Amino acid sequence: MTLYEELTRRGLIAQVTDEKEISDMINNGKATFYIGFDPTADSLHVGHFMALCLMKRMQMAGNKPIALVGGGTGMIGDPSGKSDMRKMLTKETIQHNCECFKKQMSRFIDFSDGKALMVNNGDWLLDLNYIDVLREVGACFSVNKMLTFECYKQRMERGLTFLEFNYMIMQSYDFYKLYMDYGCNMQFGGDDQWANMLGGTELIRKKLGKDAHAMTITLLLNSEGKKMGKTEKGAVWLDPEKTSPYDFFQYWRNVGDADVIKCLKMLTFVPIEEIEEMEKTMEGAQFNKAKELLAFELTKLVHGEEEAQKALDAAKAIFGAGTDSADMPTTVLDAGDLTDGKIGILDLLVKTGLAPSNSEARRLVTQNGISVNDAKFTDPKGLIDLSEPVIIKKGKKVFHKVTC
Repeated sequence: MTLYEELTRRGLIAQVTDEKEISDMINNGKATFYIGFDPTADSLHVGHFMALCLMKRMQMAGNKPIALVGGGTGMIGDPSGKSDMRKMLTKETIQHNCECFKKQMSRFIDFSDGKALMVNNGDWLLDLNYIDVLREVGACFSVNKMLTFECYKQRMERGLTFLEFNYMIMQSYDFYKLYMDYGCNMQFGGDDQWANMLGGTELIRKKLGKDAHAMTITLLLNSEGKKMGKTEKGAVWLDPEKTSPYDFFQYWRNVGDADVIKCLKMLTFVPIEEIEEMEKTMEGAQFNKAKELLAFELTKLVHGEEEAQKALDAAKAIFGAGTDSADMPTTVLDAGDLTDGKIGILDLLVKTGLAPSNSEARRLVTQNGISVNDAKFTDPKGLIDLSEPVIIKKGKKVFHKVTC
């Protein structure tokens, strides 16, 4: 199986401009590619995971990654998929954030001996002469065409500033500059960046001729991946000082049943064949095993195997104790309490004594007061599979085991 085939099977490829040439290049380790990162905080978060894992896969196959941090574009607004203008940062803050990024990226990417580069677009964007930009870059873009792109159409009703309107030109110039200075022949980005990336490809070909090798590829659901990094408590950071390894582990342990296989495919290095076999038989308690695997693999990738094992052991001590949890209050249900091995969450809370009535049980569930096997349970009509013992958590401190 080639690398391109694996990326496709893992659901990472959404759109490409030159599929045959792109696949040949990355399969043979001939791609020098870049992915951009906005230095809006001093830590990466789990929304960056897909890009980091992709860069690692590509480098393992002999390709050269360039991590482009937006020291220049970070000082203006990006309208892509957003309804509000971005807060502007100082140069000092951006530089500090860039330094933090490289330290974290080094867990994924090997920067030694020129195997990968970190480049700051502030090095060229901040010194540009406005007249030169208008003559050399602006002349290559059609305003009429730009206004047809969704990223701009979304902002037109609320008001699109000229500052933000320039973002596509700046990002396109980044690709041109990386192509000229570093031989960067490919760019990756989220599906919400497609228009901006096409602008870069077209700029290179207009400036250097149609035969210039400038290629574009997008990652499926990368914009969804950015949302993935947010919870009701804020972002899930890669920095252990912001999100502890245990909380990081628990975040992935709590992904929804519908997302666990997708996350295993896109974000881990578990062999794709193994994941596809799991997918064929995924049901009931197997979801929990898959989530545990996902959490362990990603925690190991970010924080190391020792911290991943500590997080796993701690989680098992609380949530996976089974028959060894002698001190935990336990309710044993009769088969007559179940339908096809399942019971409604409201009935379960009443039978365990965790709620005095169905109405109180409904309130607990809808107000995020109940977790099942450490996963938030917010559907009052939801069913609990008791093919294996489960741990119900009420609030932060009340634990109850249920078996059948």
